[in-house]
Amino acid sequence: MKNKDVKKLKPEELNKKVGELKGELMILQGQAKTGTPPKNPGQIRSIKRAIAKIYTINKNKEEK
Repeated sequence: MKNKDVKKLKPEELNKKVGELKGELMILQGQAKTGTPPKNPGQIRSIKRAIAKIYTINKNKEEK
């Protein structure tokens, strides 16, 4: 996700998106731990970054 896309979303939508990303992350981490080769090896890292980005932008919105 890009920063400008995240900034446009409302807090409720951001929380929903974080839930979706965390679910996807759990599935991918489970596959990695069982030894299943991932389709896209960098996907776990990109999902973690997207979650962090959403948390950061959401916190900045709350401070303002």
